[in-house]
Amino acid sequence: MLFTTKLLVLANRTVDSVGLLEALRARADRGPIEVTLVAPSTRGRRDETARRLDRAVRALGDAGITVDGVQGDADPMIAVADTWDPRRFDEVVVATLPGATSRWLAANLPKRVERFTGARVTHVVAHASSSSPMSSDERSEPSLRR
Repeated sequence: MLFTTKLLVLANRTVDSVGLLEALRARADRGPIEVTLVAPSTRGRRDETARRLDRAVRALGDAGITVDGVQGDADPMIAVADTWDPRRFDEVVVATLPGATSRWLAANLPKRVERFTGARVTHVVAHASSSSPMSSDERSEPSLRR
């Protein structure tokens, strides 16, 4: 029996991006995974975040990945703190926008999450979803960093 790796995935504007979906599919190709997808959300954007999160959960489920979606606190570190349990998760994936467009990168979020959790953190760089998320029209290649 194969060990199932449990991933905590933190993503906001990239939550329903092709890049994140492809990165998680690639991770699933290496062995079974279960994903808890956390999308930080502000009060004024909870409905929008819920729609993107629902699309992401559907797309990952369609790809054969066991997934649960959760709206988290607007502050991504608080969202991680509220969800993180070292007995429940093996690894963390942080998905950000590329380079200068990412406030999370400017705040060094992947490294901060790694220090907080003590877990292996994979950084996925993806583009924000278009009006038709998770579609094959969006041709962004995910960039994986450890």
